[in-house]
Amino acid sequence: MLKEAHYEAEERMKGALEALEEDLGGIRTGRASPALVEKLLVEYYDMPTPLMQLATISVPEARMLMIRPFDAATLRNIERAIMASDLGLTPNNDGKVIRLNLPPLTEERRRDLVKLVHTRLEEARVAVRNVRRDGIKDLREFEHEKLISEDELEEGEDNLQKLTDKYIELVNEVGVHKEREIMEV
Repeated sequence: MLKEAHYEAEERMKGALEALEEDLGGIRTGRASPALVEKLLVEYYDMPTPLMQLATISVPEARMLMIRPFDAATLRNIERAIMASDLGLTPNNDGKVIRLNLPPLTEERRRDLVKLVHTRLEEARVAVRNVRRDGIKDLREFEHEKLISEDELEEGEDNLQKLTDKYIELVNEVGVHKEREIMEV
């Protein structure tokens, strides 16, 4: 009973960490990365569709992304989605591909991105703590239903706390790495 609760909590915490890493991949650094735009939602037959399902995204140069749609009819919609996003990039459309030139980040923009990273980190920490809260609630229900003893409840809560501390530390490490990447000139 305790092992299942611990395993489920760890899987959910791992999911929160993976979601954070995926989310931070979309935050721009000095280098071009397909992760910057691949999750961008584009209107495709009145359905918001991730860009990665509509086009190939490549990095021909260090500060350029090239988006080649599978269907040329989606070119305008992709262009609109990029303009409407908060990326601050202007697409160059030649009728077949869209090129995105990434200008160097200013010091002020870097600081804004670091603030955004800190916000996302706090959201991830809250998600990890919510998993802990749910796990403790489940353990207390088990104890209330006499499925586990009081000692097992205490042991389970301690294990959940240790697991939470481990994942909060991992979230912090991801944040430090991303911050260093953003501030790198």
